[in-house]
Amino acid sequence: MTIMISQALDSCTDIQRPSSVATSAGQNRILAALSNDERTRLDKHLSAVDLAHDDVLCEAGCHTRHAYFPLTAELSLWSDTAQGGCAELVSIGNEGLAGVCTILDAEPDPHRLVVQSAGKALRIAAVTLKEEFHRGGLMQHLLLRYTYSLIAHCAQNAFCYRHHRIEQCLSRRLLLSIDRSGSNEIFATHENLAYRLGVRREGITEVAGRLQKGGLIEYHRGRITVIDRTGLEAAACECYGVVRQLRERLPQEPERQI
Repeated sequence: MTIMISQALDSCTDIQRPSSVATSAGQNRILAALSNDERTRLDKHLSAVDLAHDDVLCEAGCHTRHAYFPLTAELSLWSDTAQGGCAELVSIGNEGLAGVCTILDAEPDPHRLVVQSAGKALRIAAVTLKEEFHRGGLMQHLLLRYTYSLIAHCAQNAFCYRHHRIEQCLSRRLLLSIDRSGSNEIFATHENLAYRLGVRREGITEVAGRLQKGGLIEYHRGRITVIDRTGLEAAACECYGVVRQLRERLPQEPERQI
């Protein structure tokens, strides 16, 4: 799999003026749940950017300069082996934030941040996000709650890869992507999907062929269309339900004392 090291931290193209950032922020669930005061304070620090597939936003071992609130893009944290292999640890969509290491003082991040599916995001300087986090309030609560969800998602992925068949893992991963995009189409090659799941490309080709023959998906030149969502859910493992529940519980405001 070829990944372009694109200096994306500096070269992402702004696609909206700051005045329209407030409207876009509603597409990210964390930003949409903030109080009016927090949103107003944060909006002036957000830049809308267009992210390209396979852009590397931060290399492993580097300090994070920006954090990203995905809108329509899907990002991934990747881990690399000394032998040149790699696999996706966890994916991040419009339910969350890429860059939690900055608020936890856990830098440099040992993992690579890659754009898995092209789309839009809101970018913020890491130092600004950290300052906002330490103000406390709802923003801090939401980010801590999301951080727990991200850890739980990562752990569930590890469990899934260890105990479930490739067909189940692939079905789960396809469902998660269409949930985030709101579309029944996904753009991904067999090679890309193999890297996501940490398996051989031949295994993905065989499994995708079975899913297509069963009428669950349609695959053509890197475009996967989910034809039968119910059938794909039946083909997925129980991990999909666990991860979906984690996502649906985000964000939640803290209970107020009476």
